[in-house]
Amino acid sequence: MNSTEQHRRRRLRTPGVARHRGTDDAENFTDSFAALGELAYAGARVSATVLDLTTGLPLLTIDDRVALPTASVGKVLLLIETAARITTRDPRVPGILDKTPDDAIADSGLWHRMQVPTLPLGDLALLVGAASDNVATNVLLRHIGLDAVRERAESLGLRRTALLDRVRMKRGPDDAPQFSVAATAELAWLFYALSRGQVVDSVTSQRVLDWLSLNSDLSMVASAFGLDPLAHRATSHGLQLINKTGTDDGVRCDAGMLKGRQGGVSYAVTVEFTDSNLHERLRVLDAMRTVGRDILEFVY
Repeated sequence: MNSTEQHRRRRLRTPGVARHRGTDDAENFTDSFAALGELAYAGARVSATVLDLTTGLPLLTIDDRVALPTASVGKVLLLIETAARITTRDPRVPGILDKTPDDAIADSGLWHRMQVPTLPLGDLALLVGAASDNVATNVLLRHIGLDAVRERAESLGLRRTALLDRVRMKRGPDDAPQFSVAATAELAWLFYALSRGQVVDSVTSQRVLDWLSLNSDLSMVASAFGLDPLAHRATSHGLQLINKTGTDDGVRCDAGMLKGRQGGVSYAVTVEFTDSNLHERLRVLDAMRTVGRDILEFVY
């Protein structure tokens, strides 16, 4: 076990302390605490982690080791395994994949509306990264396998983060209750490690980041960054964002990294709440945007 891995595992076992403005002039995340705290007092389950990309040290931690549903954020694990297979030119996965009736599912993504029945492996991963494409996700999972994705996650030291099932419109009693679960401490670390080329190897890490850099959902934490949802691969006003979101009934999760003129962070925020009316949903999104504003102030 190398020193980086030893440091990470010690940090994940040690309670984090959020940084506040003081003698070291560290940035203040008080607004984030207040906003997420209000959600928790109202009955939501809240978890959040923000790490300094330079040091890997925590800037904000709130129940960061609690595993909560994360919806489509679990697709990052599938992208990591897919990228690793491409890097090693694994012959078990064909270069061209087809969709079948069993893969069909509507909701997020584009392929269920596209006429083309087959696509290259890399294009499927791109669809997942850019549009969280459900059909592409199911096709990749059919060829790569959930067991391989789980083994890869475990090899990275992820113990509370897992992709549990294929995408389904309805979950029955024999299905996994959630598509994915995660602890924000692990998600924030995962993006930190990707940024440093430490997930499998530098080529695999960069390939995953390239796919996720096309993500078009900036509705949560990233809504505070003022970026073009459809075109933010290049640096804009000194900011560069890579993220993945997850949305389900009563679940909002945003994990990623933001680099700016004064520094960078990796982050993950998950809220599980009673999605009984539009007001409750908007209150969750407002709180996540508050975290984004604090992050922006730190990096910019």
